[in-house]
Amino acid sequence: MPPPGTPSEELLIARFRGHARRLFWSALVLIATFGATAYFYGNLPAGLEDWMLLAAAGLVVLVAVVIPFVVWYSRSTTVTTRRVIAHHGIGARGRREMSHARGYTIAVRRGPLQRLWGSGNITLSNGVDAPLRLANVPNVTLVHETLADQIEVGQILAHRDAQAGGDESSPS
Repeated sequence: MPPPGTPSEELLIARFRGHARRLFWSALVLIATFGATAYFYGNLPAGLEDWMLLAAAGLVVLVAVVIPFVVWYSRSTTVTTRRVIAHHGIGARGRREMSHARGYTIAVRRGPLQRLWGSGNITLSNGVDAPLRLANVPNVTLVHETLADQIEVGQILAHRDAQAGGDESSPS
């Protein structure tokens, strides 16, 4: 721990994305598209060309596989010793932060499939700003415990620094 009154170094605790189970259907579409393309290539009925098959397969892969992957990959959450940072966006990046020292409530919601996969949704609310919702967090119980610990440590350090600051300013 740093001495009272000195700022603590911000360290990375965790960086994660939403649970990858969202990409399950994209993976199935990719496998089915490649299988169908391989089967029908060179065996198309009269009036259809192989380039048409390849163009249709490429369009299906782009819409059902590439775009969902890019959307999933563009959202990430970082937990540090000072704050929680949620990034989102592809071209223009958005960012929301919530400080541990200010404190916030942690609400965890898990549906049946999320319980099966060990994931869940976490909502962080400090009562002032709009709630920060983290969707499909993998290992949600571990992340919940980590956030609760960081709130406690952040508030202990803030209280200690406030006490140290008050003691130094009093006349001796």
